Amino acid sequence: MNCIIIDDETTARIVINQLCSNSAGLTVIDEFSNAIQAIKYLNQNEVDLIFLDIHMPDFTGFDFIQSVKNPPKIILTTSDTNFAIQAFEYDCIVDYLVKPILLPRFEKAIQKAENASLRMNDSLSVDKVETTSGNDLYVNIDRRLIKIDMPSIYLIEAKGDYINVKTEDKNYTVHSTLKKIEEKLPDYLFLKIHRSYIINIKKIIDIEDNSVLIKKDVIPVSRSKRPELMKRLNLL
Repeated sequence: MNCIIIDDETTARIVINQLCSNSAGLTVIDEFSNAIQAIKYLNQNEVDLIFLDIHMPDFTGFDFIQSVKNPPKIILTTSDTNFAIQAFEYDCIVDYLVKPILLPRFEKAIQKAENASLRMNDSLSVDKVETTSGNDLYVNIDRRLIKIDMPSIYLIEAKGDYINVKTEDKNYTVHSTLKKIEEKLPDYLFLKIHRSYIINIKKIIDIEDNSVLIKKDVIPVSRSKRPELMKRLNLL
């Protein structure tokens, strides 16, 4: 993982750099004594991980996080233990290291960052649905538009502020609403059968009582949506 260090103390930056040098999977590509410099750098460069101090003159670590669009994974490094609860309100923060930082604890934090990367690869973290064109659905992932073939989607599930888009090849966790994506899907192929589910009706394997089977997912059908579902099926 490529990483940067943001800390106003020279000694702290040296220590973290030395700790990183002991980890084969880390490469420090730059370091900054203040957050403003780091923000300018990130506007033109991408990194995998940031070691971020909380207490810095004029611009705190939390100010920095709130100023960066789509921040990468962050490990906070601080001598102050009072902000741990506040820190984990941010999804980008993977760990909270209290100075002085010892190697075993540092290695544990790096393992957490690596595990977070693996989870992102298994289920891509998506900011929002951008546009549709023909049979393609485009989603914005880390400032890149990724194309999804709509017929390959078999299920879309609402989960809080996110939706889980399941396709033949991958799953995409989208920060969006079911209503928003429903507006971009073709009616002939997709149907909302429950307040939390949209299905591809061509992918239905079985229907029994108030549920449908798609792949290995058993999806409930709300009573109000069942007549529309039956109407859309090619019944013999």
